[in-house]
Amino acid sequence: MIKIANAQFWVHDQDQALDFYTRTLGWEVRSDVTMEEWHFRWLVVGPPGQEDVGLVLMPVPRAPMLDDASADALAELVAKGAGGTLFLETDDCQASYDELSARGVVFNDPPTPQPYGIDTSFRDPSGNNIRLTQVLEFSLDRR
Repeated sequence: MIKIANAQFWVHDQDQALDFYTRTLGWEVRSDVTMEEWHFRWLVVGPPGQEDVGLVLMPVPRAPMLDDASADALAELVAKGAGGTLFLETDDCQASYDELSARGVVFNDPPTPQPYGIDTSFRDPSGNNIRLTQVLEFSLDRR
């Protein structure tokens, strides 16, 4: 069986991202390994109680992977929120919104009823989109 182990966000600063995900969101560090010979840091975080999947906080690559212009363009796109979206699920969107707001998360919108649940969103310090949803129960039977 093949399963998802990790997903990745490009980040502008790994230490700043680590602080946000651990101190502000309350997540835990899964892996923080520096490989000096490669000038590379493998940094993975994840929510407590969900040990089977993590979020890799990957620095925007520079040479030799990308030239300066390409790296700058990627960093700019990430800052604009074009790097993808992380979808989080909660049992109580309003309570999570209140708790995270008190910890310093700035939300893009208040929890809002949608056809699929109650939903809100925010961004991490690099600009990555994060959606927080309280999923409503509904039937997938479409007969």
